[in-house]
Amino acid sequence: MKLTDLLKQIQPIRISGSTQQEITGVAIDSRLVQPGYLFIALKGTQSDGHSYIPAAIEKGALSILYQDEPDMTNREVTFIQVNDTEEIAGKVAHAFYREPTTKLELVGVTGTNGKTTIATLLYNMFRYFGYRVGLISTVCNYIDGKAIPTEHTTPDPITLNNLLGRMADEGCKYVFMEVSSHAIAQKRISGLKFKGGIFTNLTRDHLDYHKTVDNYLKAKKKFFDDLPKSAFCITNLDDKNGLVMTQNTKASVYTYSLRSLADFKGRIIESHFEGMILNFNNREVAVQFIGKFNAYNLLTVFGAACLLGKKEEEVLIVLSTLKPVSGRFDSMRSPSGYTAIVDYAHTPDALVNVLNAIHEVLEKRGKVITVVGAGGNRDKGKRPIMAKESAKGSDKVIITSDNPRFEEPEAIIVDMMAGLDKEDRKKVLSITDRREAIRTACMLAQPGDVILVAGKGHENYQDIKGIKHHFDDKEVIAEVFKNS
Repeated sequence: MKLTDLLKQIQPIRISGSTQQEITGVAIDSRLVQPGYLFIALKGTQSDGHSYIPAAIEKGALSILYQDEPDMTNREVTFIQVNDTEEIAGKVAHAFYREPTTKLELVGVTGTNGKTTIATLLYNMFRYFGYRVGLISTVCNYIDGKAIPTEHTTPDPITLNNLLGRMADEGCKYVFMEVSSHAIAQKRISGLKFKGGIFTNLTRDHLDYHKTVDNYLKAKKKFFDDLPKSAFCITNLDDKNGLVMTQNTKASVYTYSLRSLADFKGRIIESHFEGMILNFNNREVAVQFIGKFNAYNLLTVFGAACLLGKKEEEVLIVLSTLKPVSGRFDSMRSPSGYTAIVDYAHTPDALVNVLNAIHEVLEKRGKVITVVGAGGNRDKGKRPIMAKESAKGSDKVIITSDNPRFEEPEAIIVDMMAGLDKEDRKKVLSITDRREAIRTACMLAQPGDVILVAGKGHENYQDIKGIKHHFDDKEVIAEVFKNS
């Protein structure tokens, strides 16, 4: 693609050099630059891409898109200055990969909890309907049935548009995508055309990055502010921020609720560990999920599928066949009669939701033992809250290591323990080794009890000092079951 065609998508402040050269690729990482590339110098959170302009030119970049005046010139290279390289990167990448979202129906899901479940269930549902479908999620990306490993909830704009381009080329009609607050704030989704947007809920998370809850809220809200008039958005009427998210959107607004009149109204009729019976818009459906939070997730899927043109009856039939997402309320029954549940819950609100779901079914017929930790190099303020909520909702709590990253796990545990009062501490143990913590919980459990292993869910590693060591909560539990 000629550089001049890419520049039609943006409004440069200044251009120095020819715009007629053929661009063979786009990169924001100088290490990935090849001859003929356009290098975009992003002012990132970890490092400034402007520092790598010489390295990009050395590797063969023909064009440099920059924000701050570089300390060098090169007559063989075209320099293009713009106001905001973060904003422009997505637009240029979208153009380079032949505007894939004009050929797809892209639906974004944002909120603190539920993104992975909702996006994955929509992906599974529309594949069931017979479409080729793409999924961009925390667990894994998929081009129809082909898995593409992922490292971030929402990839960088070059990777993202490349992936969307491949989805369009392979005939995908729909793409369901988790949209993280980081991705919105860093403008990774700039240039994408969304068919729809979904808001799940908003509770405390990622304050290590956003600093305040208000900043976090504004990042989420910007996604809806930027939706076009041709799009729909569906929001949670039962979340206090549900209507805040959509107050400035140009898109058509729809609501869902378990408590109030809404476009998509639901209620739980019956709940047990094998599933629930739900009523959606006055129609009953039996599902293989439990917990109020999952009733919200399924109601959201129901609403979004209907807004994408499916009949309510068709959607309910498929909902009854869908299974929980890996690492989200994954239950395992021990030979001795207790239940172990693995869940990704890594925020205070998510912990409360999962513990409430367990109690709704357990009805005081057994004890709840929770194994929980908190990630290192992340929002420290939620650590004591998570410990407190675990203690409030459990008969026994074992605080352990999660992904300590570059922190000492013992220091993270101390931060968590600070949230406990004298009475809480009577039912709390701290065991740094996560494997031993899980084994101890299993040894303490009696028939009829429930163990919740929270925080890592689908992850099959522990991130320690920059190295990912293999670790899978479900594998550890299965090993205990086998040896018991």
